[in-house]
Amino acid sequence: MYSLDCPPCLHSSKEHIRKKRTVVPSCTENEELSQFLKLYESNKIQTTKYSLFSFLPKNLFEQLHRFANIYFIFLAALNFVPVVEAFQPEIALAPITLVLSVTAVKNIWEDFRRFKLDHSINRLLCHIYSSKLKAYIDQCWKDVQVGDFVRLSCNEIIPADMLLLYSSDPRGICYIDTANLDGETNLKQRQVVSLQFTAESFHCLIECENPNNDLSRFRGYMEHPSGVRVGLHNGNLLLRSCTIRNTETVVGIVVYAGHETKAMMNNSGPRYKCSQLEKQLNTYVLWCVLLLIIMCLTSAIGHGLWLKNLKDPIFQVDKETSPALAAFYVFWTMIIVLQVLIPISLYVSIEIVKLGQIYFIHNDLALYNKQLDSRIQCRALNITEDLGQIQYLFSDKTGTLTENKMVFRRCSIYGVEYPHEENAPVASLSVQTKEVVPDPELVRKLNWFCSPVLALSDGSSGTPSSLELTCITDFFLALAICNSVVVSSPNQPRHAVNRPICEGCHVNDLKYICMLFSRGKTGSFTFYTPTNGTTDGSEPGQECNQGTSNLRSEVDLSSRVEGGDAGQTEDRQTEYDIMGARTNPEEARQDVEDLTREVDCESDTDDDLLYEAESPDEAALVHAAHAYCCTLRGRSAESLLVDFPGIGSLAVQLLHILPFDSNRKKMSVVVRHPLTGQVVVYTKGADSVIMDLTETPKGSKQAQEIYSHIREQTQNHLDSYAREGLRTLCIAKKVLEEEEYEVWLKGQLLAESSIENREELLLEAAQRLENNLTLLGTTGIVDRLQEEVPDTIEALQRAGIKVWILTGDKKETAINIAYACKLLCPNDQLLTANCGSKDACAALLEELKLKVQRGGDRETAAGDPEESSSGRMEGFILVLDGRTLDWALQEEQRSDFLELSQRCKAVICCRSTPLQKSKVVQLIRDQLGVMTLAVGDGANDVSMIQVADVGVGISGQEGMQAVMSSDFAISRFKHLRKLLLVHGHWCYSRLANMIFYFIYKNVMYVNLLFWYQFFCGFSGSVMTNAWVLILFNLIFTSIPPLIYGVLERDIPAHTLMELPELYQVSVPYMFWITVLDAFYQSLICFFVPYFAFAGSSVSELSFGSPINASALLIILLHQVIESHTLTWIHVLVLVLSGGFYFGFVLLFSLFCVTCSPPTNPVGVETLEMSQPLFYIVCALTTVTALLPRYTRTHTHTHTFKHFKYCKCCKCTQDGPNFSAASFEVCTSRLNVTI
Repeated sequence: MYSLDCPPCLHSSKEHIRKKRTVVPSCTENEELSQFLKLYESNKIQTTKYSLFSFLPKNLFEQLHRFANIYFIFLAALNFVPVVEAFQPEIALAPITLVLSVTAVKNIWEDFRRFKLDHSINRLLCHIYSSKLKAYIDQCWKDVQVGDFVRLSCNEIIPADMLLLYSSDPRGICYIDTANLDGETNLKQRQVVSLQFTAESFHCLIECENPNNDLSRFRGYMEHPSGVRVGLHNGNLLLRSCTIRNTETVVGIVVYAGHETKAMMNNSGPRYKCSQLEKQLNTYVLWCVLLLIIMCLTSAIGHGLWLKNLKDPIFQVDKETSPALAAFYVFWTMIIVLQVLIPISLYVSIEIVKLGQIYFIHNDLALYNKQLDSRIQCRALNITEDLGQIQYLFSDKTGTLTENKMVFRRCSIYGVEYPHEENAPVASLSVQTKEVVPDPELVRKLNWFCSPVLALSDGSSGTPSSLELTCITDFFLALAICNSVVVSSPNQPRHAVNRPICEGCHVNDLKYICMLFSRGKTGSFTFYTPTNGTTDGSEPGQECNQGTSNLRSEVDLSSRVEGGDAGQTEDRQTEYDIMGARTNPEEARQDVEDLTREVDCESDTDDDLLYEAESPDEAALVHAAHAYCCTLRGRSAESLLVDFPGIGSLAVQLLHILPFDSNRKKMSVVVRHPLTGQVVVYTKGADSVIMDLTETPKGSKQAQEIYSHIREQTQNHLDSYAREGLRTLCIAKKVLEEEEYEVWLKGQLLAESSIENREELLLEAAQRLENNLTLLGTTGIVDRLQEEVPDTIEALQRAGIKVWILTGDKKETAINIAYACKLLCPNDQLLTANCGSKDACAALLEELKLKVQRGGDRETAAGDPEESSSGRMEGFILVLDGRTLDWALQEEQRSDFLELSQRCKAVICCRSTPLQKSKVVQLIRDQLGVMTLAVGDGANDVSMIQVADVGVGISGQEGMQAVMSSDFAISRFKHLRKLLLVHGHWCYSRLANMIFYFIYKNVMYVNLLFWYQFFCGFSGSVMTNAWVLILFNLIFTSIPPLIYGVLERDIPAHTLMELPELYQVSVPYMFWITVLDAFYQSLICFFVPYFAFAGSSVSELSFGSPINASALLIILLHQVIESHTLTWIHVLVLVLSGGFYFGFVLLFSLFCVTCSPPTNPVGVETLEMSQPLFYIVCALTTVTALLPRYTRTHTHTHTFKHFKYCKCCKCTQDGPNFSAASFEVCTSRLNVTI
């Protein structure tokens, strides 16, 4: 059974839980361990916020976080105090009750949806092992506990995080689909911990880390009763909400359940960010509060002075209260009367408008990708207006600006370049990754494997040397096996390794091949390059290969190091015989055609192979190897099945995999060579890393010179590929002695079984293995630019948005892409920062600052004055590598880097890590105080997407991690153009104008009450009934702004797309202009009726009737004047708002006798509306109040239309390339407002 000498910490369970987690089967007979499992959470989930009893207090508490709600609750309570009461207490409760109720109903609806989803998930069924019945029984997910054995079948969803103990696959593997978790559709492979498992005999103890949200990490060990420990890693863990695929049955033991699973810990709910406009709104509300206090203080002081100077009043006045105390009471009375100055319904209106905006963005057909059947996703519901204020855009390169559909374009092996010229037109089209046309020269060399007699060559007379041939085959073997690709086909879900070794290869041929690979390690080290360079027409490689033909020499390392090579002369004679037969041009051409036909014939049978790769790079390399008949046919946990040209199928024993990570920037596989039996490490990775890890072989000076020449040629090819914009990877290998491998394996297994510092130990183990590598070659993969990327970037720059590229690629590749997407123009000047030390970085940044400043001064002095006045420093592009960027982000150089980057047109950061990307975005956002947007498509972009003010994920070829971390998700980079320039502009314009409109109508109506105080002794009396006062802004005039906020289009979409300069156009001091306009209109609306009724005996309600009607008409028609879009919906809402007001007041005056004591509104409205003077006053008041607004708006609209169609305007003459400065000259005449 168990090793029952349990750790001492088991006696202090809570302390143990804080450190690590211990898991044993739930059917254990050990009571102490059984009690220990009960401390963990069950698998029941509850994502609801409220319960039946907690809803009311909790929801109220949440809503009280909003200052406006506290303010109105305070006013409602204040109105219950008799000495300051303004009107009936129940009327004062109406606004806050309505707002809180609407919000509460919305919260109840959202929570009920969560409750139904939780209920359906908790009641899903799975098979749990019962120790009593000795069988698996059906049980709900919510009843699953830590330590339970769970059995799952194909296509079933995993109910909890489980350690995989059994798989029906004889190799002990299973496949899972993680689309529900991270959005990736590629199948992931998982491995059982032990191949032998039965629920009755499992008595192991599992120690693992505490629950966390890291989906890519799992650390722990499983201890057998014998004391043997087996390390656990992420490949042994089945995560909740993933789906079992291509595996009949699996069994696992639950280690994390319920809210402790990684899926639930990553479920943080909908993203919430506070937009810039909401922050400004808080400032506007504070100004409104200040304005309210000023009005109330004025009324209080006025009432005190009025009482003090009042003598022999003809009406009843409370003389017992002192003027000062009466003024104090009036202050609070006026707070209640003028409460509508604070727009209580504005917050709810903003939420409604944003939902409407998101609806239209989501259903925009221009943002729909028909090929992927994908539309834009709005994951953050409250920052749509921030899309219209972006100032800096940070973009990834691969998959964001490019297709991320990799096509094998070129390669260099043994220092010889193979340009694959026939791939050039193919790569420029939208093709699949597997469409690779083999290079004829490389096919000819590989054809030696297909010859009837294999021989070893010295590399002369156009034949490949033994070492070159070995290098070529190792290169393609590395491409085929150094990956995590899953092989499948429509008829067979996964391809197992079950074919015989060397199928179809003659025994004698196999002996020659084995001798070839053996000599390739220690035999004749020969360097050979064809006399005519790489191939005909190979421009980038010609200069690199011209000197190669002069270096044809042979160094027999075995004879110099080991003392000779028996049988060498005989082998050489055989080689020369074959060379004589193979150097004939016609026969060589025939060989190429024969192998090409063989490739075509084999490809007919291999077309059904499906490669599911975690990255497009891996798929491209596997397809490239397949194009040369080095085909990956199957994969298991212990071996790989690979077809070799001229040999057949070989089972390659897989000893270990070191997966790719962003720190190492490489991936390695440790295999036992199928022909030599040696332990070989194949590594692929970034050239900046691999080239530094390659060794110079021991031996003669001539051999070292040859190998150095190979490295030099390979580096030249790498630089050439980068200049062409290709993605480069280096391929290398290392042969290990058995003892060396055993020593490394012990350290690796120790690192894998460690819980503490596991990542550091694994990194150290990888570094011990991945050194002293032998360079095989390099690959160049083309990644086509997405459609309309250049036009999009140009439009964004014209809109005043600075575009930065943050990429992990080489400098040359990034610069090439920058030219292709028009971020970098031919006349722009590159500023390259590639420093070797911190001091050098500081000096270089200072030097570049001076250089940019001098260039800017010359442009200002000699260039176009209009362009200089725009303030933009055109023509400088800053390019930094990762190491320099590290130093530039440090405190000492940060200010210089910021100043330099501000003066540059764009910045390109190469070789940057995910952490550096996020630091750059955070630095610009915090230090410059600008609105930032980050866009990317991969997991390495998640950090910068989350740091930016607005994060945009692209659903590309690298999974959905970026999408799931973003605020908005699009399928193509070109969609940013309309998303920002059109929808962003519209959303910001609509919300900004709606906020100003709410402030305008509230200030305008409140001022009517304020002006009345000058004629009623500042007593707090009003000239209208309380119901109209409360409902005027809350109901009668609140619906039209909602329609405006959703449907308004101040500038047509096609105009915004053609003139990106209209993206960010604003008017300063708009808030105060709005307030002053409201003051003017309130003066007209009050004093025109005042003078019309002067000297008459109308009552206060009769006096207030035309004022209220005029105010309603002015407020509604004000919006009509400001609107650029009027539809039948606008007209209908405006008519209904006006009709609802007049219907309400008419019914109120007919039937309500005691609704608004002490006044009696019966008959007032019916009497007023029956008199012509009422309509004359309303018409005159409305026209006079709106005339200035109409004149100003009409003039500006006419100016804009004139500009739009004017043929002599400088902007129009310059076309789409006119400068921002010339546009500012025009917009100074335009005065386009938002």
